[in-house]
Amino acid sequence: MYSFTNDYSEGAHPQILKALMETNLIQHTGYGMDEDHCGRARDLIRKETGRENAAVHFLVGGTQVNLTVIAAALRPHEAVICASTGHINVHETGAVEATGHKVLSLPSPDGKVTPAMIQEILDAHPDEHMVKPKMVYISNTTEIGTQYTKAELEALSRICRANGLFLFLDGARLGAALTSSANDLTMADIASLTDVFYIGGTKNGALFGEAVVIMNPVLDEDFRYMIKQRGGMLAKGWLLGIQFETLFTDGLFYEMASHATAMADKLRKGLEKKGVSFYSRSVSNQLFPIFSDETIARLSKDFSFNIQARMDESHQAIRLVTSWATKEEAVDAILAALD
Repeated sequence: MYSFTNDYSEGAHPQILKALMETNLIQHTGYGMDEDHCGRARDLIRKETGRENAAVHFLVGGTQVNLTVIAAALRPHEAVICASTGHINVHETGAVEATGHKVLSLPSPDGKVTPAMIQEILDAHPDEHMVKPKMVYISNTTEIGTQYTKAELEALSRICRANGLFLFLDGARLGAALTSSANDLTMADIASLTDVFYIGGTKNGALFGEAVVIMNPVLDEDFRYMIKQRGGMLAKGWLLGIQFETLFTDGLFYEMASHATAMADKLRKGLEKKGVSFYSRSVSNQLFPIFSDETIARLSKDFSFNIQARMDESHQAIRLVTSWATKEEAVDAILAALD
């Protein structure tokens, strides 16, 4: 059985496990306050983003990051804007709403938020009889594998700044976005155009962990208090620091993401040669081919994957995800199974 279910089915890259083992019996200051690893990881991330004054915090998982960042940024009457497919809208069990903040979503055919969508929501919320939009949430890549261009992110940044909105980029799969053949963004671009974003480790070869990068100092005020209150502060915080230190010391973060996208590229090209249609135009590590129910039933005997959407009475889109650990033989096997 080969798994294309997600990009976090394996443990962690051997270099990360090696670094954890080498420091296993060394005593550290807790809660992310150690300078040996968390401090060095922060410096490496600041260098990567070109923002020497950025605040960097380490949390365990993406949902914790999203609810903590959003709850920290918004006052009780304020809300966050996102695409209807956004992770905070459909895959976090109402975590953001549980903090008391409404999620304002609009449908998007490609999973991306546009300035026109933001303006539509602003126009529909003109006064104190409804929630006040204050933050825009996007993810790169999106839930359907698409990604933002630099021009698109610049346009979002402009409308957010013109209207006093915070721009928050979910980077759970940022590695896949930055190593995609369609990418024209750098980590520094993202840092210059957003107020806050995070770098995903869980879905790119870390054992666990995400790095929150805050450029807007308003959002960093008392942020550690918010992390603790929302259950996101790890007592053994150096375990996160060690991982991100390893990810950004010699380019391992990009190396692993490049492998995932290379495997996805091979899979996508193989599917295209077979005349397969796709649910979305993705060139990242998430692909959404459309197959007949009969083909899906046959594939499911030897491969694991998720169903994305029913297209008609006899066809569905499935999600195939590659990771840092996907073997080329797995890609060859699923393509051969379609012959």
